[in-house]
Amino acid sequence: MTSPEERQQLYCLSPETNQIWPTMFSIFLVDLVANGGSESCLRLRPRARENSGKRVTGSHKLRVGPWNIGSLTGKSVELVKILKKRRINIACVQETKWVGSKARDVNGFKLWYSGGSRDRNGVGILVDGDLREQVVEVRRISDRLMTIKLVIGGCTLSVISAYAPQVGLDEETKKLFYEDLDEVVRGIPNTEKIVIGGDFNSHIGATSSGFDDVHGGFGVGERNGGGTSLLDFAKAFELVIANSCFSKKENHMVTFRSSVAKTQIDYLLLRKGDRGLYKDCKVIPSENLTTPHKLLVMDLEIKRDRRKKLVSDRPRIKWGGLTPALSREMGEKLMEMGAWSGSGDADTMWNKAASCIREFASTVLEVSRGNFGGHKGDWWWNGEVQGKVEEKKAAYAKLVECVDKEEKQTLKKAYNTTKGEAKIAIREG
Repeated sequence: MTSPEERQQLYCLSPETNQIWPTMFSIFLVDLVANGGSESCLRLRPRARENSGKRVTGSHKLRVGPWNIGSLTGKSVELVKILKKRRINIACVQETKWVGSKARDVNGFKLWYSGGSRDRNGVGILVDGDLREQVVEVRRISDRLMTIKLVIGGCTLSVISAYAPQVGLDEETKKLFYEDLDEVVRGIPNTEKIVIGGDFNSHIGATSSGFDDVHGGFGVGERNGGGTSLLDFAKAFELVIANSCFSKKENHMVTFRSSVAKTQIDYLLLRKGDRGLYKDCKVIPSENLTTPHKLLVMDLEIKRDRRKKLVSDRPRIKWGGLTPALSREMGEKLMEMGAWSGSGDADTMWNKAASCIREFASTVLEVSRGNFGGHKGDWWWNGEVQGKVEEKKAAYAKLVECVDKEEKQTLKKAYNTTKGEAKIAIREG
């Protein structure tokens, strides 16, 4: 049994007032500072943890691929068999030649398609059995363009199946296709991820000349006008052509092979900021669906990054500003306030002490304003930024519509200028 002297030393019992001087509490406050504690540390009674903002991490591996199949009639079962064999989760198919805007099950895959003629065009997207329930939106724009939206690992992913007009078609048809594609991509929030897979009937060339930020430097053949249009589009929306970013043997880059030609006209695009997502991109030349087009696949790894929302809707004391000197001052003040006097059960005494602690701490430490709504992260989107972004979009629209080479060079410079001004406005906003 401890002696009165030992008890006095342990609790710092004041001989004059016979009150407990909370030395241990002062030490606790100093320790609180050193360990970055928070207001919740002042609660003595154990309780369930509130949302702590702890990050739950992991990844979801995904394989996506575009394929011009020539016609889907009589091939759907064989197509799905290949997709399963190659572990492809999402396939963007072109030239389906199926009429209608419908959906159907194909051996465990869900197929959404859009087409207007049994003789030409038509696009579709197939999703495997594990992901089909994650599809939250389907949009059919035309017989050359459609998109679906999925939620995977806490991320929203928009997948676009695109079939660009062939080289021999008129400029108006090509212009309409890119206008539709522009509108689709512009309507996808920057917070969402994008994968565009399709037959673009264009050659981006073997080198990245003039387009280092969107062309990875690996390709096949010479660039043509359609390739320049695709690269301009990618540059305008800050996308990168994934299958130009990996050094491969020619067989694993050629997406179209016939008796008279072998070239690259099928592509996969995604945001430049998501370059870390794709791990590989290649052609699988051995798979055949009686079409000159070859199956192109890209391996993605989408990080699960779910952060629980912090309970921050009320003002909080910034305990990080507590110093040893302030903790000593607080101890003295709490004595004056009678924080440790009184009688009753433990809960009553603690509630009184905790109230005194918060009352005094709020006068000597800063208090957060709390979260009263609003959109975190939207602070930069002001009128000036919005105006600069619209100017950039207008400049790009003029660039795409222009067919004169000399005028196009002038418009390209104007577009680059407006793009730079928009970036500066966002950075300084």
